[in-house]
Amino acid sequence: MATPLTADTLVDALTAEGVRVVEYDDWRNHNRNTKGDWGPVNGVVIHHTVTSGTDSSVAYCYDGDADLPGPLCHGVIAKDGTVHLVGNGRANHAGRGDGDVLTAVINETALPVPNDEDTDGNTHFYGFECVNLGDGSDPWPEAQLEGIARVAAAICRTHGWHAASVIGHLEWTSRKIDPKGFSMASLRTRVAALLAGAPGASAAHYQPFPGAAFFTSAPRSTIVAAMGGRLVAEGCSAYTEGPGQQWSEADRASYAKWQRKLGYTGTDADGWPGTTSWNALKVPYTA
Repeated sequence: MATPLTADTLVDALTAEGVRVVEYDDWRNHNRNTKGDWGPVNGVVIHHTVTSGTDSSVAYCYDGDADLPGPLCHGVIAKDGTVHLVGNGRANHAGRGDGDVLTAVINETALPVPNDEDTDGNTHFYGFECVNLGDGSDPWPEAQLEGIARVAAAICRTHGWHAASVIGHLEWTSRKIDPKGFSMASLRTRVAALLAGAPGASAAHYQPFPGAAFFTSAPRSTIVAAMGGRLVAEGCSAYTEGPGQQWSEADRASYAKWQRKLGYTGTDADGWPGTTSWNALKVPYTA
C-alpha cells in the first residue's frame, strides 16, 4: 500500500525513466475525488482505448462522456510511446473488480482468475489507456510497448513495487478484454528488466524501433535523418545526397545494405527496417 504520487513526483519519475511526457490541459487538478477514495494505491492497470488518433483519444480520456465523466485514466500512451497526462487523483478507469486479484497484487503473487466484482479498482490503481483499436489487428509499435513498460516501471520504481504490481484490465475483471494484442506476461517481463537496471537506462541513447508502418508511410522525421547518419557511418550508404528527414528509396537501398551487412538475404534484406536490425543499428534518440 502506498500514498498516491503527487503530480510533480509522477512527472519526475516518468521523465527519469526515459518517458516523453505531455501535460494535457488542467490535468493536475482533474480527478473524481468527490466520488470516492483515491488511495491507498497498490498497482497499475493497463487498458486499450478502442480509438485511433492521439489527439482525439487524449481529449476523450480527459473529458469522458455523459455516462462516464473523465478523467478516464491518469495518462494516455500514444503509438510513439509518449504519455499524455490527463488526470491526477481518482479516475474512472478500472471500475469494480475482484478483491482476490487486489490481494494478489498487494502481495505480488500469482493472479487468480477474476470472478467477483466486489472491490472498487478506481481507489487502488493508477490507470493508463493505450491508443489501440483493441481488435487484435491494430499494431502495437515497439515504441509504444516500450513506452508502456517505462511508464509502469516508473511508478513501480517510485513506490518500491515489482513487475507483479502491473496488471491488465482483463486480469481485474472478467468483463474486459484489454489490452488485446500483446500479453501482460510479456509486458511484466519488460518492466522487470527495466527495474533491474538504473532509471532510464538506454532510453535517451537509442531510438526505439518506431514500427514497420512508420516507414511504409514515407514519413518526414528526424528519426529518418538519424537513421541515415548511422547507415553512412556503417558504410552502408546508397545516398547521392543527404541523408535527410524525408524517407526515400535511397534510405531503403541504404538500409538494405545494412541488412546484408548483418547477414540477411532475400526478402529479409528488402530495405524495410525490422526490430532486430534496427536495434543493432543503434540510431541516436531524437524524438
